[in-house]
Amino acid sequence: MRDGVRLYANVFLPSERARVPAILVRTPYGKGEELAPNYQALLEHGFAMMVEDVRGRYESEGEFEPLTQEPADGDDTLNWMARQPWCDGKIGMTGGSYLGIVQWKAALRANPHLKAIFSVVAGDDDYRDRFYSTGGALKLGNRLEWMSENLKTPGYHPEFNRFVWHLPLRTADVAATGRVSSMYQQALAHPAFDDFWHSISTREHLDQIRVPVFAVGGLYDNFAESDLDAFAALHKRSGLNHVLIGPWPHNMSAKFAGADFGSESAVAVRSLTIDWFDHWLNGKDTRIASSAPVRIFVMGTNKWLDDREWPPERARARNFYLASQGRANTEAGDGALEDAPRRRAAADRFTFDPRDPAPTRGGAVCCNPRVFPWGPMDQRPVEQRRDVLVFSTHPLEQDLEVVGPVKAVLYVSTNQRDTDFTAKLVDVFPDGYARNLTDGILRLRYRNSLERPEAVRPGDVYEITLDAGIASNAFLKGHRIRVEISSSNFPRFDRNPNTGGAIAGETRLVKANQTIYHDRQHPSRLVLMAM
Repeated sequence: MRDGVRLYANVFLPSERARVPAILVRTPYGKGEELAPNYQALLEHGFAMMVEDVRGRYESEGEFEPLTQEPADGDDTLNWMARQPWCDGKIGMTGGSYLGIVQWKAALRANPHLKAIFSVVAGDDDYRDRFYSTGGALKLGNRLEWMSENLKTPGYHPEFNRFVWHLPLRTADVAATGRVSSMYQQALAHPAFDDFWHSISTREHLDQIRVPVFAVGGLYDNFAESDLDAFAALHKRSGLNHVLIGPWPHNMSAKFAGADFGSESAVAVRSLTIDWFDHWLNGKDTRIASSAPVRIFVMGTNKWLDDREWPPERARARNFYLASQGRANTEAGDGALEDAPRRRAAADRFTFDPRDPAPTRGGAVCCNPRVFPWGPMDQRPVEQRRDVLVFSTHPLEQDLEVVGPVKAVLYVSTNQRDTDFTAKLVDVFPDGYARNLTDGILRLRYRNSLERPEAVRPGDVYEITLDAGIASNAFLKGHRIRVEISSSNFPRFDRNPNTGGAIAGETRLVKANQTIYHDRQHPSRLVLMAM
């Protein structure tokens, strides 16, 4: 590297004499000794393969600083490869999760040798993907679970159900790994989207991306929303990019208990990868050139939707207004979703106690389903809680296909100086099974901006727009559309102590009395993109 640190890699060649296009894989999980099957297929197709341990991991030298090290190290590695006698100077990158993140980082440097990337379950932003939500809450379970498996002190045996409850958050890294993590401490020192995050964000610098990008994600993966947002931004400029989103979790291969999306849900990603690099590195005419740039799976009908835009060209916003007589608490309450706001309606109230938060049950979490279950799960156990408001349509008289961003526009108040509000979209089957589709959270101090938190005045009514992710689902005839409103989804997101102070060092937890208004003057609503 440019600072003298040495990174170690394995190189696999299809021929000892030929100069050929090469594929780079950069990993923090160990380069191993043999190629994984996906990479072996690329080698057998005629590409040289190089698998490298990133800085500070396994055999490579240096300190592991994942938030800052990858752009320069990726750039230096590409230049080194291009000088080798086995490389013809044309290089692609592939891999998933961290292996996908490093591709975006390298692409920011506009290296002339990097011709295309194939990024899987990676997203495009360190703040809004890896550490915090789009609403400013810490993705606690994701971060601490990943750290406990990859950064722990030898001999240390962390327990998930202990370290996610640890307070203060500032020392939860020690609880999860047995040591202080500079990465975690950096993240907690910058809870807002400030200059630190802006400087390292791919999303904020997408105008620097010049290479074609094929992004693959999952509807139950943490990064799907960003994969689609990045496609939309890049497609407006170049039209060279593709995105594929299926009904998958982070590892893309696990089967979900109690949810079968049919035989069409399986996709030969390995073949797509070969086609992508054949097109951009070998100049071959492959099916990529004629395929739709957006391909997303629609659950319910279990079919693929091909489109040229994200959100889809035919999608239109449709409002479902919250309604009740003030008794929407629990699934047995009187919460409803209606076509228009009621003229008069009693507000709904609940108490959020951060000592007893509403639990996470499946969803787009990461990264070990044995300790932190992911995907579609029946939400009825959560809907028995009085701190969860439940609003549902009547059984649908015809299918309704929903593909696009999900928003909840809410009129809220609290008796505390800060708090959170959550929304979860649910597909309710005729037998009552309540399948989660997507969810989100907003920390009230960030109601107007992630960059500039604003104090909350107890008792004031605020109109907020809560980003609840993306959905691609056909609500079938006889099903009901449901939204759950609460103030916690733990440990997917950290608990707000409701004190209004700096959360990282807080150990004091107080209850918050929450109010959701939904009358004609306060038209709280669920906003879906209907086809």
